Amino acid sequence: MAVFQRMRLLLIGTLLLCFSRQGICATVQDIRLGTQSGSTIRVVIDLTEKVPFKIFPLQNPDRVVIDLPSTVFSVKQKDLPKKDYLNEVRLGSNENKAARVVLEFNRGVVIRRSFMLAPQSGFQWRLVVDLDLMAKTDGLKQVTAEWYDNSVGEEKKQQQPAQTAPKEKPLIVLDPGHGGKDPGAIGVSGVYEKHLTLAMVKQLRALLEKTGRYRVKLTREKDVFISLYARRRFARSANADLFISIHADSINKPKTRGLSVYTLSEKASDKEAEKLAESENKVDLIAGIDLSGETQEVTDILIDLARRETNNHSSFFAEKLMDEIRTEIRVLPNSHRFAGFAVLKSPDVPSVLMEMGYLSNKEEERLLRQPAYREKLAKATVRAIDSYFAEKHKANFN
Repeated sequence: MAVFQRMRLLLIGTLLLCFSRQGICATVQDIRLGTQSGSTIRVVIDLTEKVPFKIFPLQNPDRVVIDLPSTVFSVKQKDLPKKDYLNEVRLGSNENKAARVVLEFNRGVVIRRSFMLAPQSGFQWRLVVDLDLMAKTDGLKQVTAEWYDNSVGEEKKQQQPAQTAPKEKPLIVLDPGHGGKDPGAIGVSGVYEKHLTLAMVKQLRALLEKTGRYRVKLTREKDVFISLYARRRFARSANADLFISIHADSINKPKTRGLSVYTLSEKASDKEAEKLAESENKVDLIAGIDLSGETQEVTDILIDLARRETNNHSSFFAEKLMDEIRTEIRVLPNSHRFAGFAVLKSPDVPSVLMEMGYLSNKEEERLLRQPAYREKLAKATVRAIDSYFAEKHKANFN
């Protein structure tokens, strides 16, 4: 954490130096919009210098806001692009006097990713933002009443305050993937991954608490968005002994099915794992929390400083998990995989990400919608957790 603080101070110092010497670090020279494929829109902002940036959505009307600290505009508002999906593009500044670009749309929009391109091929620095447009009359599609009620019903029983639980009980943080404006994968029948993961996590929590051996916390209890960084920060601040993130995948191969478990590695175990991690990590941008500007170096540091012991514990638990699950549930070949999921980057909390299966596969989606099937998976997970902590205690890993 001391290194983290030093990096933050270095970043702040660099920005202050930029302000004191020049007052302004960068100039927006142009803003361009184009269609990538289907409903994907690409926004390109030409800059004279690389600057940190923040992106977030607003509603009523639907807008995407881009803030660029220590930046001014040379492009004129009258010269900004006009598109049939845009009401207007506005230029201004926020309360901190950062340059602000506001794109107001005439329909719903989801921020998918953003990145900075270094100067090349005659271009200077470019900020690229990819957006997915919803159909003009579409909101987020709701699932059937049977499915929705079974997934995100309000809890009648209040969770027991953490401070009343015995300290010697391990704390397990369960993380239902996606939520709120981020539906995650959408199944062949229209079900949302965000509902499925919450349903699974609640069943798993009930079984863990029933054993009397564990304390359990959830990163979200309802259908709300939480950033990837906030999820792992929650686990760390709670001093979690184990972090399990639950997901369900979708792929352009409807016959593919099977469960897999991921642990952290900056080098993905295969192209599919790399692509999946990339798409999951971009989810942060949906709620306007772009971590690339401030935390890319911090993320690298966390990876560099990640304790080998923690990574070993993560892999140790992943193997236990697969040993239990493969006897009950269909799994992928090479079911323990490695990828750079942002949610797994806590340096001191053993963490795994479980992909329960493919919602793009009709049979697997049908199974995952069944409470009895999820219960089978939850029971196997509890057995793996029991085995993990028993072995951990025996080996004196603590």
